[in-house]
Amino acid sequence: MKTNVKILSIALMAFTIGLTAGNYAISDVPSNFKVAVVDVQKVVSSSSQVKALKSEQAKKGQELAKFIQTAKTAIDKEKDAAKKKALEEKYNKEFQSKRNVIAKDYETKLLAIDKNITSIIDAKAKANGYNLVLAKGVVLSGGTDITNEISSQIK
Repeated sequence: MKTNVKILSIALMAFTIGLTAGNYAISDVPSNFKVAVVDVQKVVSSSSQVKALKSEQAKKGQELAKFIQTAKTAIDKEKDAAKKKALEEKYNKEFQSKRNVIAKDYETKLLAIDKNITSIIDAKAKANGYNLVLAKGVVLSGGTDITNEISSQIK
């Protein structure tokens, strides 16, 4: 019986300490703390850079499709099995090389666009005195929506 009372009193003290510490941490937020929210998906979809990159990727995809068709035609024309196999290997290596170059180029350009958008959001937040900027999708309520301001600055 005494052990149950001791455990209960220790649990009650831990709860009280935790509640007090939590309230202290919350009370440490300054009254002029400003939070902004940005609809990142909307900003990205309205970006002309992203649209141009998607268009470029589509063209490169079509070029790869043409390459595959050309390779298939050349392979089908070959009658000798050994030469056919060598031709397949040659075209496969060339295709892999082209695909890797396109993927690397896409990744590099996408990172540059992301860095640009992030820097614009950061600059706008600092200029307007926001202490914190969150993605709109993770905020249930509150915060000043600066999506339109950011979208107008994105190229």
